[in-house]
This record gives sequence, structure tokens and C-alpha cells, in this order.
Amino acid sequence: MSVIIPAYDYADFLEAAVRSALAQTHQPIEVIIVDDGSTDATPALGRQLARDLPAVRYVRQENAGLSAARNTGIGIAAYPFVTFLDSDDEFLPHMVETLMRAFDTEPPGTGLIACATIRMDREGRPIGEKKLPARGNRPYTSADILFKTRFPCCVVARRECFDSAGLFDPTLRTSEDRDMWIRIGRHHRIFFVDQQLVRIRRHESNMSRDTSRMRASIRRIRAKAIEARIVPLTDGAYWLKLLAFSHFEGGWMYWDEGRPLTALWHALLSIVLWPFPLDRRDLHEPPFFRLRATARFILQAPFHRRKA
Repeated sequence: MSVIIPAYDYADFLEAAVRSALAQTHQPIEVIIVDDGSTDATPALGRQLARDLPAVRYVRQENAGLSAARNTGIGIAAYPFVTFLDSDDEFLPHMVETLMRAFDTEPPGTGLIACATIRMDREGRPIGEKKLPARGNRPYTSADILFKTRFPCCVVARRECFDSAGLFDPTLRTSEDRDMWIRIGRHHRIFFVDQQLVRIRRHESNMSRDTSRMRASIRRIRAKAIEARIVPLTDGAYWLKLLAFSHFEGGWMYWDEGRPLTALWHALLSIVLWPFPLDRRDLHEPPFFRLRATARFILQAPFHRRKA
């Protein structure tokens, strides 16, 4: 198994990420640190880890973004299966073993298996999460992932998937993993294991969002999916529901950015586009999630306007 760790100015967390990969119950493991032009202590730490730990390889490239760093790792991976670990996150010890065992039980056409995550803060303490309906162990199609991001980059994939689907799109600076899974889903079966096997760190360096950039990336991914005919444009119900849910998600992005009136506009537009219920269990959302969000935006927007 090749574990690809893109690294950019996260020296504080890199060693913990590397050691979590090396501690996997599944062996053999190689860890490839791809330093994407870091300006902090990452280069020195990466070289030191590669000297001290035989299973670790360190490569450095000019800063080109997360997609390019992952592509570099894929290009030099020695094993037929690859997995990706952000340099501020950590695997649980049985992550790779669990997903590789799932490959043994799934049909031969399965190319990628994903898992659920646990959120933690900067110091590694668990962050509470709201109780939501279980996703369940299930396959996902490209159309499912186009509709909603079903899982972050916590996957094990056959390396051959990137021969058929291509590599990560380096022109996308956000949502590049979603685009990749959609493309893989055109050629291979995707399965999700509903077990929390990766610890995702949330801190000040990764929590800021550029909503306009994110939504522009999503629109580009949607245009690529239309060109690839993931879902026919004649399926009007699918596209109306997709747009409605996209505006709901956009509302929360703008809310987090401190733009409550824009958030409210997107929430209302979501309901106008599709005034009927969306399958909240399939979307992993609480009951009446759009109405609850709209009510919150209405009730709390005046407070945020005065604060601004």
C-alpha cells in the first residue's frame, strides 16, 4: 500500500500523520511525502523522517497545489493500491486493513472504497458532531457524488483507476477530490464503509473558506459532468434537486462567511427550485434540514447585521 501525504507548511502535524500511516495493521506500507514547496520546517522534517524511517520517501516540488502533489505521489507509488492522507490528519491503525478487506468482499469492478471520518481540533481532541442518520455501507455512483460530496479524500483506490479516469485536475484548487471520484465512478464501482477510520483535524489554517472560489469550482465540476453525460440533461427532476441542494449548501457557506442575507437568499432559492422534500437520509442530513436552516437564517440574520 502506498500512502501519499501532500505537505505544505504543516510541519507541526506532519510527523504524527506519517507515524499514523506507518502504524497500520496492514503491511507492507510505503509513505510518500510530497512537499509542495513548503516554506516552514517541512523540508527538514521530511528529509529527517526519510532518513530515519526506511518505509518513508520524501520528494519536493515547486508549489503547484494539492492536486499536483497527489499526482506526483501517484506517479511514483510502488504498490497497486494507493491511499491519501493530508499532512494534518491521521489514520486509525486499522484504516487500511478495513478497506482492503472490503475489496476482498466487493465485486471485481470495485476501484475505490471510502470511509467515514472523526473530527478533531488542533490538539487532537475529538470535536462533537450532531447526530445524523447513518450513511450505511453502500455503493455510490458518479451521479450520487455529483449531487453531493459523499466523503472527503479518505479512500483506498486501485492505482489502475487513474489510468482510466486520469489524474487529479490541477486547475481545481477546491473540490478536486469530488471531481476525481466522479470520474473514477464512470469506470469503476465505488463503495463506502460506514466506519470512522480517519481523524480529520480542524484548525485555523484549514477552516477559512473562500465561498466564491468553492462555488466556482463546483460549477466547473458540474460543467465537466454535463459534458461527460454523467446524468442526461433530460432528467429534469435530478437537475432541479441538485441545484436546490447546491443552493442549500451555498447558504451555509455564506453563513459561515458572515453573510447572513446572502445565506438566506440561497436557502429560499433552494426551496423555490424544489419545494418538495429531499431524501435527508440519503443526503445524511437532519429532519426538515432546509426549513430549519432557513428559519435560523431569518431569526439570526438581524443580530449578524448589527454586529457587522
